[in-house]
Amino acid sequence: MADPAPASGPASGRPGRWAGRWGGWRAEAGRLLELVALVGLVVTQPMLDVLGRTPDFFLFHRATRGEMVALVALIALAPTLVVAGLGAASGLAGRAVRAGAHTGTVGLLLAALAVQVGRHGTALRGVPLLVVAAALGAAGAAAHRRWRAPGRVLRVAAAGPLVFVALFVVLSPTSAVLLPRGPAGAAGVAEPGGHPPVVLLVLDELPLVSLLGPDGRVDAARYPHFAELAAGSTWYRNATGVSGWTPYALPALLTGRYPARPVAPHYSQYPENLFTALGGRYDIRAQESITRLCPPSRCEAPPGPHPGLGALVRESGKLLGGITAPVQSAADPEESYREPTAAEAGLDAAEPVPADPKFRWDSLDDNQPARFTAFLAGLRPSDRPTLHFLHLLMPHAPWQFLPSGARYAAPDDLPNDGPGWVELARARHLAQLGYTDRLIGETLRTLRATGLYDRALVAVTADHGVSFAAGAQGRGLAALRAAAGQVAWVPTFVKEPGQRAGRVDDRNWEHVDLLPTVADHAHVRIPWRVDGRSARQAPRERAEKRFYDRPGEPVTLPGGVPAPVPPPTPHRLVGTTVGQVPTTGVVARVADLAAFEAVDPDTGRLPALVRGAVPAAVPEGTLLAVAVDGRVGAVVPVLPGEAGEGRFVAFLPDDRLFRAGANRLEVYRVGPGDTLRQLSVS
Repeated sequence: MADPAPASGPASGRPGRWAGRWGGWRAEAGRLLELVALVGLVVTQPMLDVLGRTPDFFLFHRATRGEMVALVALIALAPTLVVAGLGAASGLAGRAVRAGAHTGTVGLLLAALAVQVGRHGTALRGVPLLVVAAALGAAGAAAHRRWRAPGRVLRVAAAGPLVFVALFVVLSPTSAVLLPRGPAGAAGVAEPGGHPPVVLLVLDELPLVSLLGPDGRVDAARYPHFAELAAGSTWYRNATGVSGWTPYALPALLTGRYPARPVAPHYSQYPENLFTALGGRYDIRAQESITRLCPPSRCEAPPGPHPGLGALVRESGKLLGGITAPVQSAADPEESYREPTAAEAGLDAAEPVPADPKFRWDSLDDNQPARFTAFLAGLRPSDRPTLHFLHLLMPHAPWQFLPSGARYAAPDDLPNDGPGWVELARARHLAQLGYTDRLIGETLRTLRATGLYDRALVAVTADHGVSFAAGAQGRGLAALRAAAGQVAWVPTFVKEPGQRAGRVDDRNWEHVDLLPTVADHAHVRIPWRVDGRSARQAPRERAEKRFYDRPGEPVTLPGGVPAPVPPPTPHRLVGTTVGQVPTTGVVARVADLAAFEAVDPDTGRLPALVRGAVPAAVPEGTLLAVAVDGRVGAVVPVLPGEAGEGRFVAFLPDDRLFRAGANRLEVYRVGPGDTLRQLSVS
């Protein structure tokens, strides 16, 4: 008999099919691990690194623990799932397409990683950096396709995101916000004597020299309410903050200790502070911004709507754009710290309404920062001693206010340093300072109206300054070395209870002195060691200043009140009226020109920042006069732009230039002898 024929049919092919499927699953799992590793290096690690070093990002946005966990999960998982999902979808077109798509994705992610490494490790920027990164990405993709070793390395590196998340949760400064831990703060000990109300207003990013006139006094013409404050208080003219960074500067101010460790500005890390010291004797009404030093046992939740996870995701998306861009970017979450207005927070404005009709208070009241509105509303007498505290991010960037209180729109990507740009930045800073002066006036008016002014200890200061020196704009170590007088010295006014006459005290005041000074006036003994000394004690003997760009690493600065920095001198054409002049035939392209067609000053918004471009026929450095309805509001230079064009930005801080309805924007080229030739505007 012949041997039976081999079996055929479904049973005979089953092991082969299972082997094929297993191989396919292994391949897909390997590809997924490779993407997890690469996305972790491109997105998860840099994002969690920046956010882990800036706990104030979560404090400013009032993030809950659940929202923080959700954001970390989104950062760690969402980009990988999106990239992996797109890759898996390509498999519908066949194995060859799937393999090619994966190789291309690996190349793109390697190129994105090369952009970040190149930006931090080389001088390359922009298109040259993109070209080099693309070449490295292509080479990496080819190596990945040809050899197995790169894939194996990536699969091992897939554990990276778990490590990055663990470091964020356990070891980063932000971990103190996510998982608060630490001892409770000690309450101060009441001593014999009265316990006056305490009003403490801390402004942000305000150099002393911005307030000074040529004579070294507060410029009463530009800042009448700061001058009013100085006339009735003790002005510590030689006062300095202790750090250019609020997460270190404000805790030092409120604990009386120099910055020692890079930890979160949170009550779990600073349990001994002004709020805990006075909390046993005083009621606390605190409005914090990017700190949370007042523990929940002492302070109520801040007013206004909760920003929620959506705000965290939006601002994190902007941060990711800065991290991955091929151009220089600070990738600083602090750029998102814009004070919400009273209207945005849904708060009623404080009463009474001022009598100045030019102030358009009904609309501009809605523009004032919500924290300030709530602070004013709380300035009321109480049966118990009360601490009224406000940290207000004014006149801190982003700059958006005119001196009148009207707001204007500005893009986030305007440079602050370089010829032409640093002058613009300082002009916008000074305009916002003008509005801050109005808020100081409102504070003084409210204190007097409620009867608190004479009884209270009132202190107004700023946590740090900022440099507008050419080539050193900002408040980092380079700015400190170039312009210490602008970064370290800050206005500091202390009005004692019952004080009516102003005086100047040029002792070596450092902001660690504020807590012991307040405690002395409040007749509360601080139960911990402080580095500062009360202003009621003899001045410290040393003249040098201690300043900390990094905690625990003091920089010594020579003492002495800094010399005034002259305010910008307006061009002689500013404020003049332009008649009939020749035209040039050149066209200036202006962004948001439509905003001038329907201006409504009563809304509290004005098109005060004019941005545009001119063709290469107008050379760099050429002066342009920008006018509204024939009246010149600014004269600015043409700055380098893109694609051969020139760029100009004109700031128009005088809201009297604008009228309700249609306004005519005009741009003129300034020639020898201030002759003008008009450009067409589109």
